[in-house]
Amino acid sequence: MPIHITLPRLGWSMEEGKFLAWLKKDGDFIKEGDPIFTLESDKAAQEVEAIDSGLLHIAPDGPKPGDVIKVGHVLGYLLAEGETAPTASLILPTDSGRPTDLVLEPEPKSKSVGLLESVGAQTQSPASPRARRAAKEHRVDLATLAPTGKGGRIRERDVLAAATSASTSGMKQVPLTPMRRTIAARLMHSRQTTVPVTITARCDATALLAFRQQLKSLSSSLQHAIPTINDILVKLTAAALRQHPMLAATWAEDHLLLPESIHLGIAVDTEAGLLVPVIRDVGTSTLTHIAAQSQKLIAAARSGQLAAADMQGACFTLSNLGSLGVEAFTPVINPPESAILGIGAIVREAVPLDDGTFTARDRLTLSLTFDHRVNDGAAAARFLQTLRHLIEHPLLGLV
Repeated sequence: MPIHITLPRLGWSMEEGKFLAWLKKDGDFIKEGDPIFTLESDKAAQEVEAIDSGLLHIAPDGPKPGDVIKVGHVLGYLLAEGETAPTASLILPTDSGRPTDLVLEPEPKSKSVGLLESVGAQTQSPASPRARRAAKEHRVDLATLAPTGKGGRIRERDVLAAATSASTSGMKQVPLTPMRRTIAARLMHSRQTTVPVTITARCDATALLAFRQQLKSLSSSLQHAIPTINDILVKLTAAALRQHPMLAATWAEDHLLLPESIHLGIAVDTEAGLLVPVIRDVGTSTLTHIAAQSQKLIAAARSGQLAAADMQGACFTLSNLGSLGVEAFTPVINPPESAILGIGAIVREAVPLDDGTFTARDRLTLSLTFDHRVNDGAAAARFLQTLRHLIEHPLLGLV
């Protein structure tokens, strides 16, 4: 019996994925565990492995590179020697966009003729009950629609497309990518499952910049990547978390979870959207090792080579908008974490001295969003106070 190759659900919020490419050719023999195609979902490109063995048969109407496919849709088959592939897919998209078994259900009949029936009777094309309901809700004339269903049947999607077109006349539509959908889903999940509060603190970054300049001057003797300001802040944040571990705690309904190791996420802006790769064991790593990890992960994120495993396991995230000139903002918690640190631009300002004169100093704003279920404001403020002290005396956090 042919074994169906379907689009798998690889993430908790995944409803569809972008098909990238087949890794095997039609007719190739596939062994269990062989990677057979690549798929973009949950903000990462992943290879999908076969769960059985057989000869690969790619469906004639199979996906093309770049096609967005619903979870559960049939992509091809694994066949035994001499076996014939089915002539039609068993899973097709419905009006709702969700895959379903190929079953045709008769429309419900009613002795009374109401508004829905009369609307359907005025069009030359038959319409599904869902389409008639949508037409009534969105005030769409079914007679003006071009049917796309079998036998000239108007479907719900035809009505919704017409309603959307009418409401967005003169506007350009930009389709949502699977990655954008995933980001939106995670942001809504954060909003619904946390009690976010943001506090800010300003600190003197003069010593931080001086330390970074010293590292640059030693670049010829360093065997690894030169740490950036963000790399230094990652290391100092880990030092602050060691003193205030509850900021790295995770809410688990009837208890809290404290991580044994400090793995920190760093928000990376890419053409495809915001990604958050994770730097491992920051608390026990050297600054140069952190810089090497960071450089590798950022490059992978921006080239589309970041694996899903590279974005899992963080207990705290840093988001730096300083390079874009933003001084303070409200970062959004990345579940299941309970806090995130926003890093603003370093700005040179005039600072008054005790004798009434002024001096130029480099100032940095930190924005901490935390889940108030896990930590109170005073605990979050003490964490920021410790981090500010470490930034103003960076060598204390590196020993």
